[in-house]
Amino acid sequence: MTEQIQDIIEEEQLYEHFRFVADPGMAPLRVDKFMCEKLPHSSRNRIQTAADSGFVHVGGRPVKSNYKVRPGDVVTLMLDRPRHDTSIVAEDIPINVVYEDDDLMVVNKEAGMVVHPGAGNFTGTLVNAIAWHLRDLKSYDPNDPEVGLVHRIDKDTSGLLVVAKTPRAKSELGLQFFNKTTHRSYNALVWGNLTEEEGRIEGNIARDPKDRLRMTVMSPDSGIGKEAVTHWRVLERFGYVTLIECRLETGRTHQIRAHMKHIGHPLFGDERYGGMEILRGERSATYKAFIQNCFKLCPRQALHARTLGFVHPTTKQQMDFTSEWPDDLTKLVEKWRGYIGGTTRDTFNKD
Repeated sequence: MTEQIQDIIEEEQLYEHFRFVADPGMAPLRVDKFMCEKLPHSSRNRIQTAADSGFVHVGGRPVKSNYKVRPGDVVTLMLDRPRHDTSIVAEDIPINVVYEDDDLMVVNKEAGMVVHPGAGNFTGTLVNAIAWHLRDLKSYDPNDPEVGLVHRIDKDTSGLLVVAKTPRAKSELGLQFFNKTTHRSYNALVWGNLTEEEGRIEGNIARDPKDRLRMTVMSPDSGIGKEAVTHWRVLERFGYVTLIECRLETGRTHQIRAHMKHIGHPLFGDERYGGMEILRGERSATYKAFIQNCFKLCPRQALHARTLGFVHPTTKQQMDFTSEWPDDLTKLVEKWRGYIGGTTRDTFNKD
């Protein structure tokens, strides 16, 4: 079978996308597990499919998924198309710039826009749009890692981000994020009626071994993952869901989404963390139809980066920004207000 795959491959031009050399002291490990560890955004099933297609090579020859990688093995992912050019190209994409000066700019990102080019999203990102906006600024090179976005938010999260135009601005702003002196708050609609008015969630954020595209929460003393702390407080209660404010001490990947899932209150509409299911409420067809209409109104996790505060890298003045909710989140909250307006508090006490 391997020989047949090799014959087919030799008839086609394959291109190297990734190359890894197994560590000298590693124990034998299946190649699909090895690749999964090296490519955390790729699922094991996807890697197995690539191996079945003859795209996973060891020592220049295709191998099956159960091949055991040994110390010194050179493992490559070969595909039938060239690797995409990852250089950032300016694209004329409208963005909402809420503040700008010679050192930085603050952008209010809309939901659905990917922040940075990556697998499957090489164009149409916020970084491409920023490159266009700053195309006449000769000192700004979008491919220079010493300038540009200082932090990120998820594709389907809306809200505020700061962009550094100079290396000094990025360095000083980055240091503020590292030292946790910035002020960031998010508004989120979560499933369930939280019992307290406010709380603190502490738990390390690590990649979920069962789903490499999702994060999970580990004990702070586990030594696994990165330290993460989220403070939350209730803004408004709707019985089966609650509008909250989240304030971050740290800024880990999917931090709010993973932390709220961890305490049993996933974000409303957050498919990856279970929020697209009806987790609280009634069994009536009317209620189910209401929830489905809510999902259509806001077809994403109900999360908005509402405020951002930092010290300006040049003037040393405190800069604070607040962004209004986007239409989808506004309509979603209004719909829930209308819903509880037609119910009694006893309805929610049954849950």
